[in-house]
Amino acid sequence: MAQERVQKVLAAAGYGSRRACEKLIEAGRVKVNGKVIHLGDQADPAKDSISVDGKLIRKTIEKIYIALNKPKGYLSDIDLNHPRPTVNDLIGISEPLFAVGRLDLDSEGLILMTNDGKMANRLTHPRYEHEKEYEVFVITQPDQEQLDIWRRGVVMEDGYRTLPAKVEVINNANNGTWLRITLKEGKKRQIRKVGSRIGMPVGKIKRVRIGPLKLGKLRSGEWRYLTEREVQKLMEYTTVKKPSTKK
Repeated sequence: MAQERVQKVLAAAGYGSRRACEKLIEAGRVKVNGKVIHLGDQADPAKDSISVDGKLIRKTIEKIYIALNKPKGYLSDIDLNHPRPTVNDLIGISEPLFAVGRLDLDSEGLILMTNDGKMANRLTHPRYEHEKEYEVFVITQPDQEQLDIWRRGVVMEDGYRTLPAKVEVINNANNGTWLRITLKEGKKRQIRKVGSRIGMPVGKIKRVRIGPLKLGKLRSGEWRYLTEREVQKLMEYTTVKKPSTKK
């Protein structure tokens, strides 16, 4: 096997996105043949000994694909400075897994956990504009104008305009409205910020789909391995999907 940038090798081994692996290198946590490396260094994963925090990465990595229903109160990422439990605590697998489709602390629903770095990057990189579907409870009875504004895209405080979104009313309740919202981007706390921006405060967010993968009947906190058919559909989805030409 040819020499490759170490961050690429780590991402393929399931240590997170390319950028997350770059941070591991910058923090001095990665060694090749016993020596701390620097960003941009290369290695041959078939010949060299590559370690993270003193633990050797395996030469051959079995691909893991897990669907998890994240409950409220759990972090999507490991944060040593934060006392909250993480999605990794729910699964309890020692293999380093990357959370595809991160959710904020107060949101719940579908997260894909995998050590397939290539697939994770394809599903998370904003240029691919993969769909993510949410059931959202807003604490108001939105009018048609508000719904249309959200559908067209909203200019945020920093000047960024969100991409057009699919917004459908599921049903009305006495204290608010359930919406089905489908996005092709995932800025931090985007749904909550957009709702607040147009007078539709968000009370609850539950993600029910990432691309072709659906939450299904998983209860809060439960997880399961994907079926071979689901993995195949994700492979096809991330291979066929073309990057956006939007400038």
